[in-house]
Amino acid sequence: MAMTAADVLIDTLLGWRVDVVFGLPGDGINGIMEALRTRQDRIRFVQVRHEEAAAFMACGYAKFTGRLGVCLATSGPGGIHLLNGLYDAALDGQPVLAITGMTYHDLIGTHTQQDVALDRLFMDVAKFNERIMGPAHVENVTDLACRSAFAYRGVAHLTFPVDIQEMKAGAPRSPRNVEHHTSDTLGRSAGLPDEGRLRRAAELLNAGRRVAILAGRGALHAGGRARGGRRSPRRSDREGPARQGRSARRQPVHDGRHRPARHAAVAGGDGGVRHPPDGRHVVSVHRVPARAGPGAGGPDRARPHAHRPPLPGGGRPGGRQPRHPRALLPLLRPQTDRRFLESAQESMADWRRLMDDRGSRRDKPMKPQFLARELGLRLSRDAIVACDSGTITTWWARDIPARRGQMHAVSGNLATMACGLPYAIAAQIAYPDRQVVAFVGDGGFSMLMAEFATCVKYRLPVKVVVVKNNTLGQIKWEQMVFLGNPEYGCDLHPIDFSLFAEACGGTGITIEDPAECGDALDAALAMPGPVVVQGVVDPLEPPMPAKITLKQMTHFAESLLRGEPNRERIALTVLADKVRELI
Repeated sequence: MAMTAADVLIDTLLGWRVDVVFGLPGDGINGIMEALRTRQDRIRFVQVRHEEAAAFMACGYAKFTGRLGVCLATSGPGGIHLLNGLYDAALDGQPVLAITGMTYHDLIGTHTQQDVALDRLFMDVAKFNERIMGPAHVENVTDLACRSAFAYRGVAHLTFPVDIQEMKAGAPRSPRNVEHHTSDTLGRSAGLPDEGRLRRAAELLNAGRRVAILAGRGALHAGGRARGGRRSPRRSDREGPARQGRSARRQPVHDGRHRPARHAAVAGGDGGVRHPPDGRHVVSVHRVPARAGPGAGGPDRARPHAHRPPLPGGGRPGGRQPRHPRALLPLLRPQTDRRFLESAQESMADWRRLMDDRGSRRDKPMKPQFLARELGLRLSRDAIVACDSGTITTWWARDIPARRGQMHAVSGNLATMACGLPYAIAAQIAYPDRQVVAFVGDGGFSMLMAEFATCVKYRLPVKVVVVKNNTLGQIKWEQMVFLGNPEYGCDLHPIDFSLFAEACGGTGITIEDPAECGDALDAALAMPGPVVVQGVVDPLEPPMPAKITLKQMTHFAESLLRGEPNRERIALTVLADKVRELI
């Protein structure tokens, strides 16, 4: 059978080592689906229930593997549904290729059905964004799309008119379109800063007496032994001594059990972090220079401080040691004053004791911290944990330690809900023999919970732990603590997620009694297939920050006085927590 333009697309993806595509069929991509069908022994198509989930899966696949994540959607509404997951990839710097269908090439712009100019729609989210114009155009733009996604650590998009998909390959090409002139090889750059910037960074760090390091995903592979017998960034502990924390999008550079309290280190440090408090200095090492600097992450982080020029480039792919710490370390002078380090270690010990106390309480209704802690104690050494956004992120970050050998992921800069389960599905497909857990809230899970049927369809043994409090907790507490308003519009109608799991063909387990929590989690994790564990928890347990400001306390009190519907129970819960901590 003669090759089609869609065949060329899939063969080009195979050249880029793409072995899985997440998507949902539609009449706008029938030619691409046929090309996937005839190559299913080399490339897997994973059918989702919603295109948003396909984009999340592509993003999660890129996060967990470092490889190109690919999602596929039909024309019009199918492509539109991809956007949220693609923005997640764009804001977290993950290489993802989105492929969408389009109406017939000679009906574009004529108000035909599903006539949406997806290339225009994707202009903001995509680093590379092209409409395929004919069979001879496919290989060129596909190579460039894949290369751009890797090179710019972001989203690339190709939209493919449905009739062109089925056109025969080998059609006449323009004189300048030399066959196979593009390449599926990605060039890499050393990305080293100039000597002047390195010296300025070293001078700033050498002058500091309270130096903190906030290590993000770029330092993921920097914790092991580097060439020459040195360790980085651990060696900087001895050279500094520096204080080290980890970003919220955590994967263990250091064992999370021994990580100092990030808040204490950042609050007291002189430099070395991206978002220091007022008056601190910062040296940024980042793969993308434009992302290094102040102002990202929300209004509480956009504070004025002395920011030094970034050292562009970040960590190397493939697990090798980051470039800039290796160049910077020889310029750093050893320090003997360990008072800042010891002070932060004491703060860390206090923090751990507080977390252990909160996480071990067997109160009824069950505390979300208790459920998270019990899960964390049972995760395998190579477990993969996908967390959703909301108060669930607080319990994950505080009560589930990230240990060396594990992988954890969350939506970092977009902080979108509904990503947890799709991330977990992508992880289980990439690593079929590893334990994969989605740790999600009931609000985020219910947005895309139909994807549990995807787990059942493909026999993916994903374990979904739902923290069920029947409320949008993050929004509720933000209304109260940040604005001083009574909660409004946050309560959720209850869903029995255990019954839902059974209806999908999986297993459902409900935990309400803390005394039964450990055994129930053991049973769930030991089951061979997909499982939903719904942990019914106290909806009035507040995710209070590590340090509560006077302004936050005032707003909280105002919200109670202005008619918060659960004010008596909330006040008693908070008071009981504080009394317990004092004694």
